[in-house]
Amino acid sequence: MSIEEKIKLLEERVAAAELGGGQARIEKQHEQGKLTARERVELLLDPGSFREYDRFKTHRTHDFGMAENKIPGDGVVTGSGRIDGRLVFVFSQDFTVFGGSLSGAFAEKVCKIMDHAVKVGAPVIGLNDSGGARIQEGVVSLAGYADIFLRNVLSSGVVPQISAIMGPCAGGAVYSPAITDFIFMVKGTSNMFITGPDVIKTVTHEEVTKEDLGGAMTHNSKSGVAHLAADSEQECIGMIRALVSFLPANNMEDPPFVATDDDPERTDPRLNGHVPDNPNKPYEMKALVEMTVDDGLFFEIHPHWARNIIVGFGRYGGRSVGVVGNNPGFNAGCLDIDASVKAARFVRFCDAFNIPIVTFVDVPGFLPGVAQEYGGIIRHGAKLLYAYAEATVPKVTIITRKAYGGAYDVMSSKHLRGDVNFAYPQAEIAVMGVDGAVNIVFRKEIAEADDPDATRTRLEAEYRERFANPYLAAELGYIDDVIKPEDTRPRICESLAMLDNKRDSNPARKHGNIPL
Repeated sequence: MSIEEKIKLLEERVAAAELGGGQARIEKQHEQGKLTARERVELLLDPGSFREYDRFKTHRTHDFGMAENKIPGDGVVTGSGRIDGRLVFVFSQDFTVFGGSLSGAFAEKVCKIMDHAVKVGAPVIGLNDSGGARIQEGVVSLAGYADIFLRNVLSSGVVPQISAIMGPCAGGAVYSPAITDFIFMVKGTSNMFITGPDVIKTVTHEEVTKEDLGGAMTHNSKSGVAHLAADSEQECIGMIRALVSFLPANNMEDPPFVATDDDPERTDPRLNGHVPDNPNKPYEMKALVEMTVDDGLFFEIHPHWARNIIVGFGRYGGRSVGVVGNNPGFNAGCLDIDASVKAARFVRFCDAFNIPIVTFVDVPGFLPGVAQEYGGIIRHGAKLLYAYAEATVPKVTIITRKAYGGAYDVMSSKHLRGDVNFAYPQAEIAVMGVDGAVNIVFRKEIAEADDPDATRTRLEAEYRERFANPYLAAELGYIDDVIKPEDTRPRICESLAMLDNKRDSNPARKHGNIPL
């Protein structure tokens, strides 16, 4: 056989592999409003940058007639490519091949690119669309999942791991995405659950649809399992590309610098009136953040879950930062179980990947209530405290209004190694709110007064003037400076520039024991 004939044979084999499960199954995939595995990869990566591995690999199963049923690639497309010119590794499950079910060969392909990613220090992006374990392979498929899980764990904090759920993801398959750093879902076509509606109905007699049980908005707004929900696969992939632009390739690099025409010295007089004088009046913290970051671009994470706190990525003077902020526009910005977990995981991600953390504080305390106590608010709140305390990246904190009680400590205070801590002039830093403090400290005096209401009003005014302000904390050095709100952006930008070469470390240990 001549070289020309061999090349022609190669081209035929490549074409067969790229057809996956065949044209009929591709059309069915499209009818369901879903892209194919290869179409997703092409959309995700820079044009012409994808280099595929193991396109000819097949399973080794002989039982159940599988020996005569082999398809090149075996249900997953794997390889490397570029996003905005930066190297990433990707695997994309192909539902047109055996329903995207995982075999031993399938798992080997995924493990190979995960191993490469750690060796060279590049993110891993998994596009999930699978019916789960391949039943015909039995324990071999289960072993394959465990091999992937192990690599997810060992890669954690070494390279960013991103999962997109593009179709079904059920049973043990959900645990690989769950270990990764960020999960994206598509409304209407993706779902995740440990056991499906039929099993639940049989075991617990509960009736629920796939969408209500494990759809995109269920996991984005109720469980918090997923971080972002997209209206289409195209939007989902665009969001992944946007996220990658904020992240370093690995834990040894700094985040990418993105030049901007937005002046780091830009002030914004709107900020002076954004935070209401009334400490009980709500406002949106996200709007405040957007007024301060480069070009007003804030990439929010978990926007639908635990809305009393916001987290996400932005830039100050071209530098990527992680932003955390209490949101008085929802549940008064109290810290509850979900908010604590949401922010703690985000802070730990930023710390793992050298991303500075900017924290906006307006918190009345931890949410009281029997449900919170029984749910373990003590343990879950301690996660956020732990995350901030262990973080060694640059930490800049701005107290915009309230910082009461233990919540003051937890929210990146100077006592948890906050590097630069600012406060607005209207900030109230105290053990508790003025009303509560006066009722406790001056209980006897108020009770014995001829006019208790007038006495309480006078004492509250005196207490507010003496204690409910940022200056006592500033006198003690807990606040580095009291700033005008309009100067927020330049003060953050110059602080981050000053901290650019910060070096800090924790005591030598195998790892800490965060209160999970």
